[in-house]
Formats: sequence, C-alpha cells, structure tokens
Amino acid sequence: MLIIGSHVSFTKAEGLLGSLNEALSYGANTFMFYTGAPQNTKRFEIDKNLTEKAYNLMKENHINVDNLIVHAPYIVNLANNKEEAKYDFSINFLKEEVRRCEELGIKYMVLHPGSHVGLGVDVALSNIIYALNIILKDSKTTILLETMAGKGTEVGVNFKELKTIIDKIENKDKIGVCLDTCHINDAGYDLNNIDSVLDEFDKIIGLNYLKCIHINDSKNEKGAHKDRHENIGYGTIGFNNLLKVIYHEKLDDIPKILETPYINDKAPYKEEIEMIKTKKFNDKLK
Repeated sequence: MLIIGSHVSFTKAEGLLGSLNEALSYGANTFMFYTGAPQNTKRFEIDKNLTEKAYNLMKENHINVDNLIVHAPYIVNLANNKEEAKYDFSINFLKEEVRRCEELGIKYMVLHPGSHVGLGVDVALSNIIYALNIILKDSKTTILLETMAGKGTEVGVNFKELKTIIDKIENKDKIGVCLDTCHINDAGYDLNNIDSVLDEFDKIIGLNYLKCIHINDSKNEKGAHKDRHENIGYGTIGFNNLLKVIYHEKLDDIPKILETPYINDKAPYKEEIEMIKTKKFNDKLK
C-alpha cells in the first residue's frame, strides 16, 4: 500500500485537525508535523477536542494514526555535552516532546542525531546513546534517527554510526531509523541502485528498524555533504530513482513523507503526490 504525505503545519488554533485537513487537501494519507516551532521551545497546550475530531475524520478517510510522524525540533543537540546545562535541557525538552506525542497518540518521532561541534564522532555517539536511554526508558513513542547528509559536524551520516547508537539502546522496541533520500545521496549513497543501498542497510542495521522515509530530491551531486532539498524529479536523484524507492517492495507499508521546497511561496505537495500516484513527471511544476 502506498502511504504518502508531506510535512504540514500544526497550530494552536486548529491542532491535529488542522494538520489532517491540510494533508487531505494534498491527497495524502499520512503527514508529518512539529508539535511547536522547530526553532524555539515555546509550546502550547494540546486541545483534546481538536485531537478527537481529527481521529474521527481520520477514520472517515481510512487514515491510520500509526502512520503519522512527529519531527523533533532542530534546536536540541544530544551529540554535544560541552555545556552540561544545555545538554540536560536537550534531554528534558525531548522527554517533553515524547510526552506530547503520547498525548496526541503519535507512534513515531523523527530526530536528527546531532552534531559533535568539535568533540569528535565517538564522543558524540556516546552522548546520544546516554541521552536516548534516559528519554526512551518509559516511552510509548518510538524515536527514529534520521540519516544525515554530513554537513558541518553532523553524526548519523552513515549506516554504521546509526548502528552504533541502536546497538546500545536499552529499549530496542522504541528506536528506529528514518531514511532521507536527499541526505543519503549527499552522504554518498548511490540511489541509482536502491537495491544495493537497501541491502547494505539491511546488513548493517536491519530493515526491521526502518519506519519512515523522507522523499526529497537533491540539489547536489552524490557525496556533496550539503543537504539542500529539491522538488521531486528536479534534482540530481531524479524522478525515476525516487519512484523506485517509493514503490520498492521491501518498503511497502512504510510512510513516505515529502519535505520538498515551496514553489513561489506555495506548497507543491498536492502536485508532487499526484505525480507519485500517477507515476508521471510534471515538468511544468516549476
């Protein structure tokens, strides 16, 4: 089954119901959102009434809440503990984000592993493991480590780094991976051969840990380590290669989420989802 959607907004006024209505307007059957602004720690109280209305509307539209995704905010960095107060804040803030996911009934939260900022990869991985074991101790939400492009001092740039983290997580049922097509392209993986990439992922991590896929084209050549998303079919990965990812038999029933750039200040998700469903590239999108 094709489970396809995009990033959508989540506001105090409309809550989960507004997110769902936006997704439905794009022809989506899943979606991803932040529970508050990704650049700050301000959070509003979740309206239970709006959440209940969203659940009822999801049932009417045959949308499974287990396929919805929350994205953790960018401002936290579990990889760096140079300043103990900031590190502790990141841990506690993410614990609160997990609680908000549980309040909304969202099963998965995607997390950027973090940046070592001069500490080195090994120290960063140890910091992430320590923090996640605290956060996931009694969690009902599964945290999905996102594959990263490798810009700056990012960690989680290759499958082995993610495997190192996963191996030392105590609550194995609550850890997984989100694969981002732009990021792995920019990290050096060859999406001209998705079978080879998935075989490597399965050998190192295990496909059973793959729970979400971000579908993005890339403005950069393979291995550029830059992380600049492009609209579907307009980048270096290409429409046909992305279709092979989306419709791969090993990835069936995994939610696919678009995070492509706006075009003329307008979300392109309706048109891109239509392209994906019809398997026909729209060369007039931009």
